[in-house]
Amino acid sequence: MNPRKFFRQVHYWLSLAVFVPAGIIIAAGLFLMLKKEVDWIQPPTARGSVEAQIPGASFDEMVEAARAHPEAGIEDWSDIDRIDLRVDRGIAKLRAKSGWEVQVDTATAEVLQVAYRRSDLIETIHDGSFFSDGMKYWIFLPTGVLLLVMWGTGIYLFLIPRMAKRRKAKR
Repeated sequence: MNPRKFFRQVHYWLSLAVFVPAGIIIAAGLFLMLKKEVDWIQPPTARGSVEAQIPGASFDEMVEAARAHPEAGIEDWSDIDRIDLRVDRGIAKLRAKSGWEVQVDTATAEVLQVAYRRSDLIETIHDGSFFSDGMKYWIFLPTGVLLLVMWGTGIYLFLIPRMAKRRKAKR
């Protein structure tokens, strides 16, 4: 079998194998590319008191302020997934395990914004871990490898006719 026909067949059949997972990866990736521009995906970062670089409020005070917003579902430290401290903006983003984000002024412990954060969910869909670790490693990871192979065969199929045309023109 000649290489061109073989690579065309590989490219053809792999495209069927990666059709659905690649579509999910691409769609989620497009949303992730827009997360800073679309507030629905990720809440914009508020601006707190930035006079002092060192936070004046303690983490306990910030958690207490976040408790005042029941939609976030923060009752104590165990409900917090992570805290993103933005010293240059004077805020701390308390991300609840429920998916909500509470932005608190680090100087005054005043809540500046409470919003649902979808970017983390979209990221888990993008890498396949939303479905299960098995799908992440047995479907989405191989899809990435197969897409790399398809990229290579596509480049080959694109360049071969052009190289043949160039060789023919030289003769």
